[in-house]
Amino acid sequence: DPGLAGYLARVRGLDAGHVEDALGHQGGLLALAGTGDMREVRARDGAEARLALRIYTRRIRKYVGASYALLGRVDAIVFTGGVGEHDAATRAESLAGLERLGITVDAALNEADATGERAVSPPDAEVPVLVVPTDEEWEIARQALALIDA
Repeated sequence: DPGLAGYLARVRGLDAGHVEDALGHQGGLLALAGTGDMREVRARDGAEARLALRIYTRRIRKYVGASYALLGRVDAIVFTGGVGEHDAATRAESLAGLERLGITVDAALNEADATGERAVSPPDAEVPVLVVPTDEEWEIARQALALIDA
C-alpha cells in the first residue's frame, strides 16, 4: 500500500528511517507470527501462525500467477534459499491451485528427504518445479575473483 509509509509517519510518529526499518525488518512473518523463522512459524499451533502461513504462501502464488499472466509462459518455477530448499509444505501450499497453468508438485518428490538440485514436479509437468540450493558465499567469492582477474 503506497499510503502505508505516510500512515506510519503520521499515526505512529515515525521518521523516514524508522518507517524503513518497520517495513523492511519488522513486517512479514515477524509481524504476523512473532518470528521471522519459518521453522518456528510451522512449529506453532495458533491462529497467528496459520494466518502468517496463508499470507506467505498466497503471496507467492499471486506472484507466480501474475508473472505467468505477464510473460505468457513460464519455463520453470525455482525454489531456493532456506525455505525454498527445506520446506516441502511451503512449496506445495505456494503452488496449490495453479494446476490449470500446468504447475504441479509431486507430493512424493516434494516430500522426499533429498538434497541438491532436484525436480519436485511430475516428470511430465508442463512447467518444471525445481529446488536449487544456494551458496551465497561461493557466488561472492566467484564474483570477487572475476573482478581481481579483470
